Amino acid sequence: MNKPNLIITGANGLLGQKLVKNLLEKDKFHVIATGRGKCRLPHSWKGYTYCSMDITKAGDVQEVFDQYKPEILIHGAAMTNVDQCESEKGACYLQNVEAIKHLVKACEQHQTYMVHLSTDFIFDGADGPYTEEAKPNPINYYGETKLQAEQIIESSNISWGIARTVLVYGISHDMSRSNIILWVKKSLEEGKTLQLVNDQLRTPTLAEDLAEGCILMAEKKAKGIFNISGKDLLTPYQMAIQTAEFFKLDISKIQKVDSSTFTQVAKRPLKTGFSIEKAKDQLKFKPKSFKEGIAILAKQLNLANC
Repeated sequence: MNKPNLIITGANGLLGQKLVKNLLEKDKFHVIATGRGKCRLPHSWKGYTYCSMDITKAGDVQEVFDQYKPEILIHGAAMTNVDQCESEKGACYLQNVEAIKHLVKACEQHQTYMVHLSTDFIFDGADGPYTEEAKPNPINYYGETKLQAEQIIESSNISWGIARTVLVYGISHDMSRSNIILWVKKSLEEGKTLQLVNDQLRTPTLAEDLAEGCILMAEKKAKGIFNISGKDLLTPYQMAIQTAEFFKLDISKIQKVDSSTFTQVAKRPLKTGFSIEKAKDQLKFKPKSFKEGIAILAKQLNLANC
């Protein structure tokens, strides 16, 4: 029996890698991993197809969809550097909004179910944590483009699910991207003093959990918006303390500050984080705690250093 085709965008990125690995282990779909340029997935992984696809080019998207006629699309590719989005609005719009139009059109033509990745930054942070029904009000350009993408999908004729997430952390196989855990660990090991804000709240999300949530949506072809995030509501300062405690590093080097200490190009919402009751109930989504996430990263670091 032929397995249905499933396309992943952004397959070379952190989430993309976790999606490919998880899907290969489940072996329910033929995975078509796509990204801009060459494949950067581990050479040892077998059983999937990789093809280069620039989602900002309608012709690229059309060609890949026409070739594979996917039953499901998990769309994880995006421009996510919040300050870069603010200073390079044209590029941000192209990747986060214009590309959505190409993907939606292709999904309409091939009756493809789409899981779209969105963000807590569509909210202003005045009243978090948020449910799926909360009213968006972005305060930076990244959030604006992600909200526009949601609206394009919601007003389309395709079958869709939107997975909103928060502060994703994890380790990619090529260690190309850092995160708060790795940064705190490395900085404290080097004897540096760190300043972390204690007035921003998030529900940090392990990349493996986010991938599992997206796949649960894909398997059920779940319709509507789902909050897919971690379950612990924490400040960056609290995340740093938990990290230092786990690795038995010097907590006294971590200083508590507020957001006004830092000048950033784009505004950040203060209090976001998500209620994940809907995903737990309807998808049986079971995310790890932040402490469990640290332990998973520590194990992966040890394996990478072997």
